[in-house]
Amino acid sequence: MLKYSAKRIVTMIPLLFVISIIAFLFVHFIPGDPARIIAGNDATLEEIESIQEKYGLTDPLYKQYGSFMSNLLQGDLGTSIVSGRPVIDMIKERFIPTLTLTLASMFWALLFGLLIGVIAAVKRNKWQDHLSMFLAVSGVSIPSFWLGLVLIQVFSVQLGWFPTGGIDGIQSYILPSITLGAGVAAIIARFTRSSVMDVLKEDYIRTGRAKGISEIKVVNGHGLRNALIPVVTMAGLQFGFLLSGSIITETIFSWPGLGRLLINSITARDYPVIQAEILLFSLEFLLINLLVDLLYGFLNPKIRYGEGT
Repeated sequence: MLKYSAKRIVTMIPLLFVISIIAFLFVHFIPGDPARIIAGNDATLEEIESIQEKYGLTDPLYKQYGSFMSNLLQGDLGTSIVSGRPVIDMIKERFIPTLTLTLASMFWALLFGLLIGVIAAVKRNKWQDHLSMFLAVSGVSIPSFWLGLVLIQVFSVQLGWFPTGGIDGIQSYILPSITLGAGVAAIIARFTRSSVMDVLKEDYIRTGRAKGISEIKVVNGHGLRNALIPVVTMAGLQFGFLLSGSIITETIFSWPGLGRLLINSITARDYPVIQAEILLFSLEFLLINLLVDLLYGFLNPKIRYGEGT
């Protein structure tokens, strides 16, 4: 297991290098000059050129990329062109709000997704199954921006139960986490239903039922654990999407997280912040995939990590 983990971590290095090139080129191909945006509409040409010289924006792209990588290897993500603050400090401030919102969304998405999926599989072709799949399809189909606005209108504006945005206590997490996690809960429910139904057809399940073991023990003790393996894979990927895909939700609820920071940075053409966030989101995906692979061994001890894996 240790050798497998080390091998996977080493293979992440060239991948991150490629991602750094893509991120660098992406931000520099965005239309607009950050120096002109910072200087303002009334700035003179000399003022704009002064800002470009200050941040090295007139240097060739290969030189700018070399400087970016040199600083990155020393743990320096650069300085924001707009605020003048170290990028790593800005990301530290925004990371915790995004992480807590993602964990809250993932918690209830797993809770309700697994519950709905298992009920739908056990009660296949009954009204519970049809109701569960109706909810799952609705959760996938409803756009998060529409759901967020409806929740704000009903529960914040009309009923006054929750704040409309920002972080103001634990009640601030409820509406954003529902908005962010609705689609994930629906996907988990559908995956769980399919996976549990496949497992319930296995011979050892029929053997357990023939021995007179109760249906609850058969499902929970023998079926659910094996059915969770593909669900864990999908849930891990969804966690990565939640962590990096909360841009719309954070914007709707004025949430001071990484997604909102990314939107503001793209608007202002703040190159260092955009590059750092893209790299951070990519690294999160890679680490989550590694964690999911390692969880296989816990859920199914028969899985071994050999040289060929």
